[in-house]
Amino acid sequence: MKERLLKQFNRALREFRLIEDGDRVLVGLSGGKDSLCLLELLAQRRQVFVPKFSLEAIHIRMENIAYETDTRYLEDFCTRLQVPLHIMTTSFDASTDNRKSPCFLCSWMRRKQMFNLAQELGCNKIALGHHMDDIVHTALMNTTFQGRFDSMPVRLKMKKMPLEIIRPLCMCHEADILQFAEENNYQKQAKLCPYEHDSHRDTMRRIFEELEQLNPETRYSIWNALHSAGKLIDE
Repeated sequence: MKERLLKQFNRALREFRLIEDGDRVLVGLSGGKDSLCLLELLAQRRQVFVPKFSLEAIHIRMENIAYETDTRYLEDFCTRLQVPLHIMTTSFDASTDNRKSPCFLCSWMRRKQMFNLAQELGCNKIALGHHMDDIVHTALMNTTFQGRFDSMPVRLKMKKMPLEIIRPLCMCHEADILQFAEENNYQKQAKLCPYEHDSHRDTMRRIFEELEQLNPETRYSIWNALHSAGKLIDE
């Protein structure tokens, strides 16, 4: 499993040119298995001489969302990997814009904190822990609810700031990440968000599982369709 995970991770870095010599990368560390795995794999990859890049991490707390994380655990985790950790706090008011869901507002405020810190630190890339399952599920959601075929790009160049968002786990399967997390004894964080059940993502996950029963190659069919349509890179 670990060999397959590393193979998929390194292939994504190479195929989509996600990390280049001289990059300064800020990793979004939520405390979940995906972001912990991402940071660990990047920290290991940093030990290889080429490409030469630096790493920092950011963990963002939302004041009005009861999403509990063990800050000490995250600090110890980053210390072990020799990655500086920045812990920041922000908030949002769901009543300020009824057109946007609380999930959108929460995500945007977190992104805003990451964008600001990245520029303060001189980072040119922000790495997020979305994996292949996330990308495929998002493509299904956008097709079903938005009437458009696209997803989260593997590499997204920001138009108004000198930053790129990269997703190095884009070719990794969630099942492999889960097993990697269990084998490395990652500490689970308590999820108490009052809005998490308002999302269609869990429903789409179940639909995707049914599609995989019909065709075990479903994920690769959707991935290849996204790739062919040029939806995995936004420059």
